[in-house]
Amino acid sequence: MDTLPPLIDQHSHGAVHGELGLGSFEAQLGAAAGARGPAPAGTSHFDTRTGLAIRRWCPPLLGLEPHCAPVRYLARRREVGAFHAGRMLLRGAGIETFLVESGAPGGLTSAAELADAADVRAHEVVRLEPLAEQVADTSGSVDAFLGYTAEALYSAAQHATAFACGGTYCEGRAPDAGAVRRAADRWLRDRRPGEPLAEPALVRHLLWSAVATGLPVQLHCADPQPLADFLRATAGLGSDLVLLPEAPHHRRAAQLAAVHAHVYADAGPCPEETLGQAPFGKLLFSSGARGLPELYVTAARLFRRAMDRVVGEWTAEGLCAPADGRRIAEMVGSGTARRVYGLASAA
Repeated sequence: MDTLPPLIDQHSHGAVHGELGLGSFEAQLGAAAGARGPAPAGTSHFDTRTGLAIRRWCPPLLGLEPHCAPVRYLARRREVGAFHAGRMLLRGAGIETFLVESGAPGGLTSAAELADAADVRAHEVVRLEPLAEQVADTSGSVDAFLGYTAEALYSAAQHATAFACGGTYCEGRAPDAGAVRRAADRWLRDRRPGEPLAEPALVRHLLWSAVATGLPVQLHCADPQPLADFLRATAGLGSDLVLLPEAPHHRRAAQLAAVHAHVYADAGPCPEETLGQAPFGKLLFSSGARGLPELYVTAARLFRRAMDRVVGEWTAEGLCAPADGRRIAEMVGSGTARRVYGLASAA
């Protein structure tokens, strides 16, 4: 039994434009499956859990039988055309609203483009580091850079649904003005065009500035534990923080969300692990999709199956009533995201 209404995808990066050949599709699929190179000889990146999920749920959206051979699926994808295939896949994903992080490399769809393709709502999440990098490309001095960055962040806060930032340099206090100026001078003097921002004091300055806007801030963190001081220091400032950890750290992120009233966590690919670590209203679904529109489909379907399995077990054991199970599933799938990000209900 499917307990979930359409989902809110609180974190993704957009889909690719244009046609994908076999090699390009394999590279995108391999990256999604965590591979850093070609598949072993005699195999392909379809020989992964992600690949199996694509073969199970995506072919029917393009008019094919489930589990068809990858070569048949890709032939059908080319036959339909990238534009129409992407629309058919995104509209069949079961996602009612997308939150799309800006600034991702690779020429991926914007929030507006994804909304048009999926025929649903999409909202922009502004990534702080690329915002500063764009300002740096046109700034001739430290004063200009700091002033234009403040203006760009203020302008972004007028239209963005949230900010996002890497959690590597989070600390329990904001850097002082002198440290920020020295870091800006060092970075502007030494950086090459297009070089990512990796100056700790500058990232911390951006992060604390984003918190001051009152918008939610998503924190990308391999392991969220080093963020503990920052989470404590930002309590009561009016900005909700959402932890986006990497596997296998979703349980720890959920535990931190349980401790801090203003902290939330991504439910992860295995919600059965995080649901026992935090109140249900502190967890949110995301696809984390980047590139292939198929990844939106598979993330949503796998999440639905996992939630159905957990809620079904709890209901069968008498731990919760069916109505409670449906409410929990809706909370994690869309309700908490709607509350944290201030999203209106779908029409």
